[in-house]
Amino acid sequence: MNNFIKTNFEISRREFLSGPSSAVGAMALGSLMLPQLQQTASAAGSTGIPGLPHFAPTAKRVICLFQSGGASHVDLFDDKPMLHEHAGKDIPPSIKGDQRLTGMTSRQAAYPIVPPLKPGKRCGISGTWISDLLPHMQTVADKLTMLKTVHTEAINHDPAVTYMNTGNQQPGFPSMGAWLSYGLGSENENLPAFIAMTSQGSGKNPGQPIFSRLWGSGFLPSSHQGVGLRPGANPVLYLANPPGVSRSQRREMLDDLAKLNQERAGILGDPETLTRIQAYEMAFRMQMSVPELTNLSEETNQTLESYGPDVHRPGSYAANCLLARRLAERDVRFIQLYHRGWDQHVALSLQLPNQCRDIDQPSAALIKDLDNRGLLKDTLVIFMSEFGRTSFSQGKLGDPSSGRDHHGRCFTCWMAGGGIKGGIEYGKTDDFSYNVAENPVHLRDLHATMMHCLGIDHHRFTYRFRGLHAKLTGVEEARVVKEILV
Repeated sequence: MNNFIKTNFEISRREFLSGPSSAVGAMALGSLMLPQLQQTASAAGSTGIPGLPHFAPTAKRVICLFQSGGASHVDLFDDKPMLHEHAGKDIPPSIKGDQRLTGMTSRQAAYPIVPPLKPGKRCGISGTWISDLLPHMQTVADKLTMLKTVHTEAINHDPAVTYMNTGNQQPGFPSMGAWLSYGLGSENENLPAFIAMTSQGSGKNPGQPIFSRLWGSGFLPSSHQGVGLRPGANPVLYLANPPGVSRSQRREMLDDLAKLNQERAGILGDPETLTRIQAYEMAFRMQMSVPELTNLSEETNQTLESYGPDVHRPGSYAANCLLARRLAERDVRFIQLYHRGWDQHVALSLQLPNQCRDIDQPSAALIKDLDNRGLLKDTLVIFMSEFGRTSFSQGKLGDPSSGRDHHGRCFTCWMAGGGIKGGIEYGKTDDFSYNVAENPVHLRDLHATMMHCLGIDHHRFTYRFRGLHAKLTGVEEARVVKEILV
């Protein structure tokens, strides 16, 4: 039997037979489709897709501060007199209802109410209550809209985090940033439209895992997936040229490689081949733009000090907040920070203050820094978590090892800038911060409102997938929370 080597341009028997009629027909079709594929790649590339935005936006970009693990709304944003009056007593059955609990509390003999860990004060125009665990955030209350009644059906971390980030509890769907990259494109050709960063908090360590699929593109073209920035000398892996390869040599190699990929796209008609060309070109440009982005020598001492001492530690939440502002200055479309450590099932009294110290000063500094530079008016900042925490204790009341369980029935997120009113509360929970009492906000409503600020009608922003017109807000009802818009 004769042996042979299959080249890049040979096709298998399956490929030969699976064309429109034959391999020859497939090649002819690919040749005819190539201009259309190039046009599609361009339309969904740096400039977004035709027809978007649907109307004039109030925001150009988004910074999403994702608090992974379930930040306690009870302790931070939603104190109620009844929590103190009923401290130590079981939550009334009429309030608890038939809520689905996790296995960590479903078999408890008692569910005693625990008031907020620390006192707080009324802040801002609306007099919204913010814990003394967040003294810096208290100073920017007039810039924030507090959404007190966000809710979700998910009660476990991975499906809940996936749900908040992709609009679906099942993996495989595009993330928020990927949708916006696809729809609106980028205003900076030297940086990706979507950049993600992660940090480990001082609360629960290690925190819940953060998977790269949370900034993935799902069924959208892969060029729209987020690019993760790592701390240290190599923020993006494999970006630097290997030893002995100059920038001019890299340019020549990419030119030759692009010609080969163009030919391959003409044969197979696969748009991902053209996406590969875009990825190589972006990486080439990022060789210059990323070192400039991460060089903080131009920042003043006053700016660095405003973000707190952790700003000097690469990969910290504070350092990532400063990078988020620098990315916003460079018109990156979607910037997402994931901060782990909020899953305080145990040792709440120790873990929560530590976690709050991580995020308090940097979050407030980011709001002030954006505002001082004139960027807050067209930058939408969103502070969100996958769910909140129960107002009853997990574990024995008063035990140092006790904490709070997951709670998706109601929790607090906030928004600022980008066309959002400042200094208001929206929605109201019951007397035990346990159920929605007025104006519910489903996480789909958050997504719809975010897109509205960016000039997108979420009903009309779809992508054909498996015979359906898929969208970030899914198939169930979602509404823009117009009451919080300027």
